[in-house]
Amino acid sequence: MSGMEETPRERWVGREAGPVVRPYAVTRGRTRTRGGLVIDLVTILVATGRTPGDRVWLSREQRRLLELCRRPSTPADLASETDLPFRVVQILLEDLHQYGLIEELPQPERDSGRPDPQILMRVLDELRRM
Repeated sequence: MSGMEETPRERWVGREAGPVVRPYAVTRGRTRTRGGLVIDLVTILVATGRTPGDRVWLSREQRRLLELCRRPSTPADLASETDLPFRVVQILLEDLHQYGLIEELPQPERDSGRPDPQILMRVLDELRRM
């Protein structure tokens, strides 16, 4: 040994990373959603603008997610932005939805399988540049 033994506290705290928090601690022990809102990678969520009531306690992570949802966001983007596992983000977002603090935006309807004209124009522009 180098004479510098790790104490139990140092093992769980990295100098650059900060304290390590287990995912189940962030979700208050839950490992699954309750099944209310189906949240997949590309569900578009946005804050409703409501404030949490006096009886609603939001964790630091939930407050951060709510802040990020001021603009329409997907759970995949939120997980990336917060460095939380996707499953944890799903559970926290479902809670925010149950509190009435976020809502799902409807997905735009597609024209009977026809490609998006804007995408076709971008492809055409790129081909012309070649």
